[in-house]
Amino acid sequence: MDNLPPMDLMRSEKMSFVQLIIPVESAHRAVSYLGELGLLQFRDLNADKSPFQRMFVNQVKRCAEMSRKLRFFKDQISKAGLLSSVRPVTQPDVELEELEIQLAEHENELIEMNANSEKLRQSYNELLEFKIVLQKAGSFLVSSGTHAVSERELDENVYSNDDYVDTASLLEQEMRPGISGQSGLRFISGIISKSKVLRFERMLFRAMRGNMLFNQAPADEEIMDPISSEMVEKTVFVVFFSGEQAKSKILKICEAFGASFYPVPEDITKQRQITREVSSRLDELEVTLDAGIRHRNKALASIGVHLVKWISMVRREKAVYDTLSMLNFDVTKKCLVGEGWCPIFAKAQLQAALQRATFDSNSQVGIIYHVMDAAESPPTYFRTNKFTNAFQEIVDAYGVARYQESNPSVYTVITFPFLFAVMFGDWGHGICLLLGALVLIARESKLGTQKLGSFMEMLYGGRYVLLLMSLFSIYCGLIYNEFFSVPYHIFGLSAYKCRDTTCSEAKTTGLVKYQDPYAFGVDPSWRGSRSELPFLNSLKMKMSILLGVAQMNMGIILSYFNARFFGSSLDIRYQFVPQIIFLNSLFGYLSLLIIIKWCTGSQADLYHVMIYMFLSPTEDLGENQLFWGQRPLQA
Repeated sequence: MDNLPPMDLMRSEKMSFVQLIIPVESAHRAVSYLGELGLLQFRDLNADKSPFQRMFVNQVKRCAEMSRKLRFFKDQISKAGLLSSVRPVTQPDVELEELEIQLAEHENELIEMNANSEKLRQSYNELLEFKIVLQKAGSFLVSSGTHAVSERELDENVYSNDDYVDTASLLEQEMRPGISGQSGLRFISGIISKSKVLRFERMLFRAMRGNMLFNQAPADEEIMDPISSEMVEKTVFVVFFSGEQAKSKILKICEAFGASFYPVPEDITKQRQITREVSSRLDELEVTLDAGIRHRNKALASIGVHLVKWISMVRREKAVYDTLSMLNFDVTKKCLVGEGWCPIFAKAQLQAALQRATFDSNSQVGIIYHVMDAAESPPTYFRTNKFTNAFQEIVDAYGVARYQESNPSVYTVITFPFLFAVMFGDWGHGICLLLGALVLIARESKLGTQKLGSFMEMLYGGRYVLLLMSLFSIYCGLIYNEFFSVPYHIFGLSAYKCRDTTCSEAKTTGLVKYQDPYAFGVDPSWRGSRSELPFLNSLKMKMSILLGVAQMNMGIILSYFNARFFGSSLDIRYQFVPQIIFLNSLFGYLSLLIIIKWCTGSQADLYHVMIYMFLSPTEDLGENQLFWGQRPLQA
């Protein structure tokens, strides 16, 4: 801990209240350098103002807008299946204004490419639907032998795109309005989602009063819907009808159900020629789409190289301007006034950072650092390192100690992993956990510079917690004599053996104790016996009671040292003394009985002892007496 005296580990750092008077030209660098140190907590001197009334609101908005663009880039990179380059975060080599221009250019470029790609994809999907309709509906017309003429008008904006069609082909001629003056049997062909076919057919039948013929055939593959851009199963349909009024009804129903309808010529030769033209256009569109995707991925890859650095820079700038918004602006002196708390030991570091900010900003006026008195209570600050940081965060998750109180994380370094091991208790699993923790520790310098996922980041942050957990798990596992739940004769032979040859396989009867107890941990002979579960459960329950009572006593003792440190005799008399007496007169006495029972091998029922200590304190204890003078002590 940087050669700190022992008391610095036991209690939070002593704090001082400081005031900074910062010239405007060096304010940004000063706050940035102080943020790198992380040793000054600013007070909000503009708490009465809303965020939109503060001085640097425009800069904060700009940073928020850049953050939105970076999230957009990250989302696009993720959708493209690319990975952002993970590099160590270094000093930004571009100014915020330059970065803002770059991000705007990249965003506009990506939006334009996405729009073009979406249009091409929609055209491709519509042409693909048209091709399937030509194949399926054409077979209907050939098999039916009808001489109907298609009356469907196709959207010229889709199929007459100047980027892909330069001449008036047969396909374009067929897509134009058909012969509307014919009075024979007509038909409309199209494609609809498979899930809507039954309802669609029923609606047509009712609207036409049965005066129509409906044919359908499922598409051979899933098709991306041009409207929703989702892969769906579709069905090709052909509706035969007669009359202009029937045509109007059918078109309205098709639009209501989201069906797409395409013209299919009656002549087989024309069908084949149009199919060839559609296939040719599909090939051209596919080549164009692939080229667009490659160009887009190249642009995203160039963005991904700098994305992590840009995100770090924007977050840093936003934090700087958020902090600057907490300072007061002195109009007359053209300076910013800030107040905050810092540890006393950090005074030299803060002054050095402020001097460096003055020098780097070429300011003619230095920054004034002034220590002041404050009536309010200082914040709590514990200095941590890579080993103690995770334990401090565990304690802070339950509650932060008051200023200058004892730091419970010093004891949590041992108690937390040990109590976990009491529950875990398997030296086989403990070895696996140890290997994982050692891998994280061995690669900590490399992992510390990478962007990790939420789960890996949690494991990396708690690597030393995992290390102690694994070591204590191995120790408790040896006590429980469990290696992946299997006992082994590690510390010699069992203390029990068979009385004769008839009990060679016995687990509960016929065993006699022929030597001293097993050297360390639980005797392997308990494994598989009828009394294994009652014995081990009783052992672990009593261990838990002893450890829990010891930990509660330690917490009460720490409250005594806190009260003495703050000179609060009332807390000692009316808080510490009653708590320690009440706890130990019940649970402390129970712990004493457990230890005596273990040492003497008594058959006393501790449940009976504790219950009748209150119900019948003067009653004779009989076989439940563990030591001389127990009854008067309980009474």
